[in-house]
Amino acid sequence: MDSTMSRYLIQRISNNPSIELNCNSELTNLSGTSRLEEVSWKSKITGATTSVSLHHVFVMTGASPNTEWLQGCVALDEKGFVLTGPDLPLSTEEGIKQSWPVSRPPQRLESSQPGIFVVGDVRAGSVKRVASAVGEGANAVSLVHHFLSEVS
Repeated sequence: MDSTMSRYLIQRISNNPSIELNCNSELTNLSGTSRLEEVSWKSKITGATTSVSLHHVFVMTGASPNTEWLQGCVALDEKGFVLTGPDLPLSTEEGIKQSWPVSRPPQRLESSQPGIFVVGDVRAGSVKRVASAVGEGANAVSLVHHFLSEVS
């Protein structure tokens, strides 16, 4: 399980005999007529596919960022999460101009590219909670308006 999860939550999940964990797995099929009846997944470690009759699935996402496509565009930390605001490096690294190109400091949710804002699990230092991501998204709207007023 993810090291950013609360310890009490990890213990409750691990100790519950009704919960089966399938880490490092990819869902391949969800089926049923009027509700979920069967789930299939593939192990990313062994490649084996398993199908079982189930009525409930909980998917944990966000622990590994899918940011490979951003390499060279915005600053990322060592795990691939996008750096923002005060966490931005101020030196040159791997061909990305990391020095801040405008006279004002970066805003809290702003990436190394002025005007590109980052919220939710993909942001380095986020708390990996839905409510926080929603709040960051709402805050980003006002930051975008502020940025647009600067450039117009």
